[in-house]
Amino acid sequence: MSHEAEYNDNMVRMLELIWGEGYMAPGGPGNVARILSSIDTRDQHILDVGCGIGGPAMEMASRYGARVTGIDLEAPLIARAERAAGERGLADRCRFQAVAPGALPFADGEFDVVVSSGAVTQTDDVASLFSEFHRVLRPGGWFSCYEWLRTDRPYTEAMHYWFEMEGLTYAMRSFEEYLSLLAEAGFTEIDSEDATDWYRVEGRREYELLRGELYQPLVDALGQADADHFVENWRAMLVVIDGGEMKQGYLRGRRPT
Repeated sequence: MSHEAEYNDNMVRMLELIWGEGYMAPGGPGNVARILSSIDTRDQHILDVGCGIGGPAMEMASRYGARVTGIDLEAPLIARAERAAGERGLADRCRFQAVAPGALPFADGEFDVVVSSGAVTQTDDVASLFSEFHRVLRPGGWFSCYEWLRTDRPYTEAMHYWFEMEGLTYAMRSFEEYLSLLAEAGFTEIDSEDATDWYRVEGRREYELLRGELYQPLVDALGQADADHFVENWRAMLVVIDGGEMKQGYLRGRRPT
């Protein structure tokens, strides 16, 4: 099954301007620390699902002492991650590969930790995905992720407008749905943390940067039309966060020993 690329070069440049070189998710390096909090990573094999251009995977290798395999549906992002790992001398601890939707191309129990930031949000069949995470984890291994979530109420026009501005595929679920799906997949020690209040503040800071000191660099890098699009995209995102229908959070669970 093919996958149509959604992250064009201009979007990647914009995300790096906001979150840092190599990062395509909120929080940059600080987000990695929260995902891996209290998880032993030294010399552990981590699977980074939806690794993008590789910033988090390379941080997990260089700062947390892990061996990392990063996977993504978009081959151009994988190519950039591979180049960056080589340039930073991390090719021996980070490897990247493009994958197709569906079953993961790894053996049972191959990984000590599975992490993800934003990839589950863009997946329709979460039950099968969580089952695959459970399968490729060794007994006692952890799955931990950061995701954007919804509430149980129907989407408003503001939410549909933000989806249109984003131009990305979303299949959002609520905290309750995710927790239930993790349990159904066989995970235990399941936990979650609502990070909406944190990102409400962070998102506002990003918006002010985009229309302030980052605006001219955006215009220079992307052109006027795309720069204005991304500023409006962030404004629309703040509307749905402030309105309470889009949330951010952390989820984790453990494969039983």
